[in-house]
Amino acid sequence: MADSEIRGPQRLGPLTPLVGEWEGDAGVDLSYHNDDDVTEKTSYFEKAWFKPIPKQENGKQFLEGLAYKSTAWRHGEEAMEPFHDEMGFLLWDKERGQVIRTVVFGRGIAIMAGADAGPRDKEIHFKATPGDPCYGILQNRYLLERAELKSFESTFKFNDDGTFTHSSDIVLKLAAQNGLEMHHTDVNTMHKVKHYHPGSEFQ
Repeated sequence: MADSEIRGPQRLGPLTPLVGEWEGDAGVDLSYHNDDDVTEKTSYFEKAWFKPIPKQENGKQFLEGLAYKSTAWRHGEEAMEPFHDEMGFLLWDKERGQVIRTVVFGRGIAIMAGADAGPRDKEIHFKATPGDPCYGILQNRYLLERAELKSFESTFKFNDDGTFTHSSDIVLKLAAQNGLEMHHTDVNTMHKVKHYHPGSEFQ
């Protein structure tokens, strides 16, 4: 076995490369802008951290995982309030070959998305749909009336150069567009700016 293939126990499975702090300055967001009544792309800067949590036990189910937080600012607004903020957990179910992403957005949205994945996969594809008893979507009443989330898909890709690319595609039913559906998409490539090691402070 080549030295490049020698790795530790990978307790976090495919989530292992995420541990640490990340930044990305090439984000692109495609969304509907209410103030201007247009759908357009916006570039953005993003910061995120992923921190290991204690092993989770549900009876005979054992999950390893990460807590995470991501914040993004539109270019030209870096010193102002972020336009996007999310926090959640990523859980690795080794026995079932699943990664579970639970995420809460500050706008009153909660999503639990699931992905089939192997312990050393380089790509993780998450999906959630409203009404699914396991991997579903919850949203506040206003959003349900004005910008209903119809589906959520997201991909994490670990690149050979050590960067991490995330993308998402949320289908929305917009009342302001006479009920038409649109794809709200995001993509950014992140660079690790801080590693976590034993004894380091996760602050």
